[in-house]
Amino acid sequence: MGTTDKSLELIFKQLIAGNAGMAIAETETYLAAWPNPQTQQKLGEMKTEYQLIEEHWQTGAEDPQRDELYQHLLQRLYVLVANISIYKHMNSSSFLQGIYKGVRQEGRKWSMTAIKAEMENFVSEVAMLSLEPENKRKEKENAIYQQHQKEMNALFNYVLTTHMWTDSVGKGMEEILLLPTIDSNDQQLLVAAITLSVMNRFDIVKFRTLTHVYRDALDEQVRQRALVGWVLAIDDDWMKVYPEMQQLTGELLGKRKVLDELTELQMQLIYTACEREDTMKIKEEIMPDLIKNNSFKMTQEGLVEQNDDPLEDVLHPDAAEQRMEKLEDSVRRMMDMQKQGADIYFGGFSQMKRYPFFYDMSNWFVPFFIQHPDIAQYVEKVKGFPMMETAMKRGPLCDSDKYSFLIAFQQVMNQLPDSILQMMKRGEASLLGGNEVDIEELRQPAFIRRNYLMDLYRFFVLFPNRQMMYNPFMKTKNGTAQSVLFFTSALFLHTPLDERKREVVKMVKKRRLDMFSNMLLDSFPEEMRDLQYYLWTEDYWSALELDPENEKALAGSARESFRLKQYDKALDIYERLLLKYPEKTSYMLNKAVCLVNLEEYEDAQKVLYQLNYERPDDLGVAHVLAWSLTCSGKMEQAESLYQQLMAQEQPDESDYLNYGYSLWLQKRINEAIAQFRKYLKIQEEKGLPAELQLDEAWLQARGITEVEIRMMRFASEK
Repeated sequence: MGTTDKSLELIFKQLIAGNAGMAIAETETYLAAWPNPQTQQKLGEMKTEYQLIEEHWQTGAEDPQRDELYQHLLQRLYVLVANISIYKHMNSSSFLQGIYKGVRQEGRKWSMTAIKAEMENFVSEVAMLSLEPENKRKEKENAIYQQHQKEMNALFNYVLTTHMWTDSVGKGMEEILLLPTIDSNDQQLLVAAITLSVMNRFDIVKFRTLTHVYRDALDEQVRQRALVGWVLAIDDDWMKVYPEMQQLTGELLGKRKVLDELTELQMQLIYTACEREDTMKIKEEIMPDLIKNNSFKMTQEGLVEQNDDPLEDVLHPDAAEQRMEKLEDSVRRMMDMQKQGADIYFGGFSQMKRYPFFYDMSNWFVPFFIQHPDIAQYVEKVKGFPMMETAMKRGPLCDSDKYSFLIAFQQVMNQLPDSILQMMKRGEASLLGGNEVDIEELRQPAFIRRNYLMDLYRFFVLFPNRQMMYNPFMKTKNGTAQSVLFFTSALFLHTPLDERKREVVKMVKKRRLDMFSNMLLDSFPEEMRDLQYYLWTEDYWSALELDPENEKALAGSARESFRLKQYDKALDIYERLLLKYPEKTSYMLNKAVCLVNLEEYEDAQKVLYQLNYERPDDLGVAHVLAWSLTCSGKMEQAESLYQQLMAQEQPDESDYLNYGYSLWLQKRINEAIAQFRKYLKIQEEKGLPAELQLDEAWLQARGITEVEIRMMRFASEK
């Protein structure tokens, strides 16, 4: 997953294919240009081992351990090259280089024993605070948290920049992450560091550690972060090098709870990746109404409540009530988006990530706790606001936004009207519009996971040096985020997770995320390609083979035939549908459209007159009937329908074009030009070329000459 140079990519390409011999040869070439004695020695040993395996194989002798020896050699070679890649990556960025060297030059021991002792010692010191005299307790508490924050920030940076782990390091870290004697916040922060590290360069030991922590952790916060971590670390490229990936995930997929959580996570990741679209919807559709209909305005003195205009009450007695209804409707729409999984707070809080607090990378991932030494000055200033405490404890904000909110709040306190400040101090106002979360919901895995994903997303979108890190949400050329759609991984093919793909397809179809749905459907194994699959993929002919009378398949095949200009075929299918569903006017209208395209105007008009009688206000019927009458030369009858269509506030652009044809055939040239110009104006507003595309064959069949067509095109376009 991580970035690397082209020469290393040649080696990784061979490793991905499982070619140990070619990978060794490519690594030799690389080290000839970038010599390193220690690395060259290790490679020489591996080359000798490979040659022994190869020589023994060439004798034709059987060796039951050959495959195992080859696989082990392939893995050791990957570790060697991955470490080179990590080293080069660290040196490619002054930011990463500073972090890497900074935590390794301070003389601190990074053994698992030392890390564990340090973290357990913090818990003991906090527990012992209750024995301190009250007048000294706060000072001692501040000192303990200050020192621990410094240690955890360094540990985060160390883990983030570690090379490939040995099995013993993995076991030691796993123990630390599962111990009940270590603070949960510290464990959660460590999981985030491991996740960032393994996403930058795949490491089977880190991957294994995260899967085991997910499987065994009793702390739900730690467990859910580990789930997100190993899922985002999945990289199909390394399945041949590490078949253990399949074994590790296979063990988990036997549990229904795991399948449920993976399905929820897949949906949450898709929602997270679509944040930009949701934010634009809030910004362009919802926020203007909120601003327009609220009773406060921003002035140089801060936020000021607006007094009601007495004249407004006389002239528009219902105005205030209507404003309130619109305001409530805007808030309701935003809350509905949140319930569906949208990140409604990103747009606002994205502007609050420039505080010094966020200069340390670890602070983007540290769970919110009021004793964090980097917010101590802000906590003191907002004391006495019960609503602030509620917002921090029960607000639907991710940890990153809680820190932003706390820092920003004390900065805008002086701008708030005194009436609101007093209400907030009395606990009569809500900072989040009453959108606090029930305590039980706060503990739910889905809620924990969603908030952590919001933290991750904010980091990858807003952190100044984010470009040096692998970004799972970064969109590729085909418009999808690289690691978001993990359901399509080969790791999960032919597993119980396959069946859960249907749930996710329904969700993305509902949101019209075609790229996601197409990729998911492409990953369906052959045995799952049933009627619903073919309807989803719009392969209607295959669907009809399974169910010849299926309405959706018939309607879809009719539309497809029409698109291919196979009007006879489409007409036959619509007539077949009308035999079964004679009450469906849409099928009657489509039948008429087919007849018009087949130039069977009389038959088309019989159907259309019936529909027009039954549905006099249906503009779709009027549109087709007007064109059918135009085609058959019945201009007077068509005129009244065009007048009806033109009387609409926003006539359809095709009606301008069709009416232009009708006027032209009646020799009303200037009127036709006016309609064609209206049509071209709409095209131009859409960003399309303002060129009049005329059906020359149709016109010439009705006596319009080629010269007249050229003149009309020029007159309309000038």
